[in-house]
This record gives sequence, C-alpha cells and structure tokens, in this order.
Amino acid sequence: MLSGPVLLILGLLVLGTAFIFGRKHLRNIRRQRLMKRPFPREWEEILRGNVALYKHLPEDFRERLHGYINVFLDEKKFEGCGGLQLTDAMKVTIAAQACLLLLKGNPTFYPRLKSIVVYPGAYIAKQTSYVGGIPVQTDSARLGESWNSGELVLAWDHVKQESMDIRDGHNVVLHEFSHQLDQEDGSADGAPILEQASSYVAWARILGREYRELIKKVEEEHQDIIDSYGATNPAEFFAVITEAFFKNPENLNRKHPQLYEELKLYYKIDPLRWL
Repeated sequence: MLSGPVLLILGLLVLGTAFIFGRKHLRNIRRQRLMKRPFPREWEEILRGNVALYKHLPEDFRERLHGYINVFLDEKKFEGCGGLQLTDAMKVTIAAQACLLLLKGNPTFYPRLKSIVVYPGAYIAKQTSYVGGIPVQTDSARLGESWNSGELVLAWDHVKQESMDIRDGHNVVLHEFSHQLDQEDGSADGAPILEQASSYVAWARILGREYRELIKKVEEEHQDIIDSYGATNPAEFFAVITEAFFKNPENLNRKHPQLYEELKLYYKIDPLRWL
C-alpha cells in the first residue's frame, strides 16, 4: 500500500500533467479560432505594398499565411526602441515574413520567442571578445539578433528595404527567425528539429559539406551566391541559406542543388514554383 506522502506526490503529478495538457488544448482551440478569423483588408494591402514575396504566393499559401499572422500577432509582444513608434504596418510586415518560414504546416509559432524589439535602424550592442584570455567589451553595430532567452531584435529600415526587394538575396527577418527555428531544441547549431530522426543523416552530410566548402571559398577569397557570413558558424550558415532559399532560389538550386533539395524538404515548399 502506498503511503500518504507518496499518494500526495502522485496526485500532484497527475494534476500538473492535466493542467499542462489542458492549457495546451485551450491554446490550440484559441489558435484554430484565430486562424479562421477574417484577415483585415488593410493588413492585406500592407502586405502587398511591403512584402514582395507575398504577391507571388499561391492562393492557398496566402490564406494559410493570413491565419498564421493572426496567431503570431496575438501571441508575440512588439516593442519599439530608439524612439521608434511601432505601427500596425511594421508589425504585420515582420509577422508575415516570420510566418513564411512556418508554411510547411503544424507550426509551433516560435515557442521560445516572447518579444520582438524593433529599432529604427542599425543599433549598437555590446560584444565580448577575448584578448590573451581576458574578456574585452566593444561596441558593435547590428541589424538583428536572435536569442533563445525569448527576445529577437530587428532594425526596421533594413526590414522594410529587404522585404520589398525580391531578388537581393538578403532578408534580416528570415535570417533571425530561422535562428529561432534552429534554437527550438535549445541549441543554435544549424540543425533545426526535423520530422524524422533519419533525416538528420542527410542534413548533416549535405549541409556539413556545403558549409566546409563555403569556408574554403571565403579563405581563398572566391565568391559564391551563399553570403560569406554563413562561414561564421553552422548556425549562421543555416540562416544565410534560408535567406537564399526564399530570395534567390533559382541560383541556389542551380549552384547548390542538393542543398536546395534539403531546404525544400524541410520547409515543404518550393519557391521556384512561384517566383
């Protein structure tokens, strides 16, 4: 027979589990309602004016994106910094591009992310480097940052410029939110959560090879359509190739076909079909 304290502990565990599942169930119901909520016409006009990729999406993807934006804006907090007064246009523009990465379906809506901090332009952040083993702090100008502690930072002028240009190959929102996908398992290592364990073998083989080839090209000062910043580490490599996948798919597929196929399998979309 179980003792009183043991029964109490078991009871608390059952109640805790029921609470967690109940909260998830209510969250899923709320999300389903939000995804079915009519999308404001003024928001659609914002997307047509600010997000070049939006105009090329197939209709079914566009409708799915509308629902995801409704959920994203309901769950995430936006904060303007550096004197920036946030508007609905800014929030919708950022949310749309963040949700482009979720069009594969069954979105988790960036569970670690709580707030998006937006500056009017490039901002200064402290950067720690080591000289002779001694930490030294310096100022660093940045356009965006993503932290697994729940915060993501963006520079609005670059957000707007890059979201309106469909062919420049760069997009700070896609870059930073791909870091969020990468960080969902708790580490930023260039390997987001894949559906099947067996998928990690091909992912590691293909992305590892491409990453090493990029490092070699950077060292030899050879140009590639993949931005050289991707040679910094595997996490930045994943973020940079995500930008290229959505913004420069034709060239990425032509010069790095296996890499393109891996990203197509992961994101479950093919930008070549609608760009």
